[in-house]
Amino acid sequence: MTDSVAPGGPGDAVSLFARVGGTVFFERVARAFYEGVSGDPLLRPMYPADLAPAERRLALFLQQYWGGPQTYNEERGHPRLRMRHARFVVDESAKRAWLTHMGSALDQVELEAADKKLFVDYFAMAAEHLINS
Repeated sequence: MTDSVAPGGPGDAVSLFARVGGTVFFERVARAFYEGVSGDPLLRPMYPADLAPAERRLALFLQQYWGGPQTYNEERGHPRLRMRHARFVVDESAKRAWLTHMGSALDQVELEAADKKLFVDYFAMAAEHLINS
């Protein structure tokens, strides 16, 4: 394992991507997340009418982050999450709503407890990092 890499995270000898079942797992998480977002009065206005492209980008980003293919970078370049979300008001309410839907998505897939904790911890850190208001 490389320095400063969480077990199961990017760079781990056995990536979380491989442990959870690869692409299909991340597509299921993204689909479940956007099912929640689709009915959320706070988050839904932040997305275009068609959620399918956002769902695909999320799945690709998560796959790449957790040790899968580099398709996200190949298609979109560096993730630059703060920059890509800067045009939206991301406050504590938005963060909580986002984490609620992501938590629900994680509850809909099979995960070992240790792997789920890796996801939950990462999402909490990322959501906090995106607060801009």
